[in-house]
Amino acid sequence: MRAALVVLGICLVAAPAFAADPAKPKAQPLLRSLVSEVKEAELRAALTKLVGFGTRHTLSDTVSDTRGIGAARRWVQKNFEEISRGCGGCLQIETPEQTVTGNRVPTPTKIVDVLAIQRGTTDPDRVIIIAGHIDSRIADVLDATSDAPGADDDGSGTVAVIEAARVLSKHKFPATLVFAVLSGEEQGLLGGKLLAQYATEHNWQVEADLNNDIIGNTNGANGVVEKSYVRVFSEGTRSTETAEEANRRRYNGGEVDSPSRNLARFISGLADTYLTKFRARMIYRTDRFGRGGDQVPVLAEGYPAVRFTEAIENYTREHQDVRNVNGVQHGDLLEAVDFPYLAQVTRLNVVTMAALAMAPAPPTGVKIDGAVSLDTTVSWSAVPGAASYRVWWRDTTAPLWTNSQAATGTTAKLQNVNIDDWFFGVTAISADGYESPVVFPGPAGSFTKPAAAPAR
Repeated sequence: MRAALVVLGICLVAAPAFAADPAKPKAQPLLRSLVSEVKEAELRAALTKLVGFGTRHTLSDTVSDTRGIGAARRWVQKNFEEISRGCGGCLQIETPEQTVTGNRVPTPTKIVDVLAIQRGTTDPDRVIIIAGHIDSRIADVLDATSDAPGADDDGSGTVAVIEAARVLSKHKFPATLVFAVLSGEEQGLLGGKLLAQYATEHNWQVEADLNNDIIGNTNGANGVVEKSYVRVFSEGTRSTETAEEANRRRYNGGEVDSPSRNLARFISGLADTYLTKFRARMIYRTDRFGRGGDQVPVLAEGYPAVRFTEAIENYTREHQDVRNVNGVQHGDLLEAVDFPYLAQVTRLNVVTMAALAMAPAPPTGVKIDGAVSLDTTVSWSAVPGAASYRVWWRDTTAPLWTNSQAATGTTAKLQNVNIDDWFFGVTAISADGYESPVVFPGPAGSFTKPAAAPAR
């Protein structure tokens, strides 16, 4: 009995005084409405048109109006222009370009991105991006003439971008939304590099880049069908981390709390709240093993970014010549796209963009203090548009934030929460309840682009 009491006593002393207020943000009517505005029929019509261009290879025809990447890009631009007319000119269309030559680009070739920019009403320098790449390929990465339908890779991401523009352009948001259709991904992530450069040159404060690449298939080559989730890939430590920051992070933590990782957690929470029988499965990797996408150069530029990719890929459909082998169809064909699934992924992107744009910016200057103390003090800088804040903490091995305490100023003291035993973060909340992603203390978790990236 005495031993049991001793054990019980230890538990009572060690138990932290958790805050009682609920951690779950309130559901927003606007976000629920946006879910219903995404239409499968719009996605199907757009993707059918894209596949109809035959090939969208980066090195393909740019003069024809019916075949090749030039025709496809012009069609996307016309779509954005039509959407803009419907919202009174709310979209600014830009087509940044760069001529490149390299390993996968043997002759000088123009890489052109098509951007539709919806300026924010009160915080226009803060930018939320959705992106997909329009270019396609088959087995030979230099074959620019054979049919390369690119229905899933990445026609699916491209039409998700267009549909997001159609839906979100009907509403106004404090922050700026950018709908980005990129070129040159298959030739070395060239469109992503161009996007990152454009963002830096225009002093965008990029809060999130949502890269959608291969988001429409639900049937694996092994016969497994998976429709219930989308994978969200996010880097663990920031690409721009300096040696000094790495030493600090190794000592105090932050390996799983980059802004991109906390963006992924934010997306996961939105899926649980607003989508039916559909979730975001967080993958703790920058991208699939040994592979990459256009979010990678955006990360290298110092901006938070994640990649959306279908739950189960079918490798007989990706980078394959169109052919039938022993009864197995190869090639990235329209018939393999699951449009109800693609619509769900698109809805999650739309809700994420709107939630981020409606919320205040993530807090800056987040710090923690409490060495040799039973309590932890968290502080941060005031955020324009924030009516209140929430301090979060979780066990160091927990994947999601579990505990929280409301705050109205820019500092909070967590009594009996030992700084040594927990990870901490802060969110900013608007007067109508929109909440930013969690920001982990210090450079490891900051959503702000570093002043200068380290030499590489």
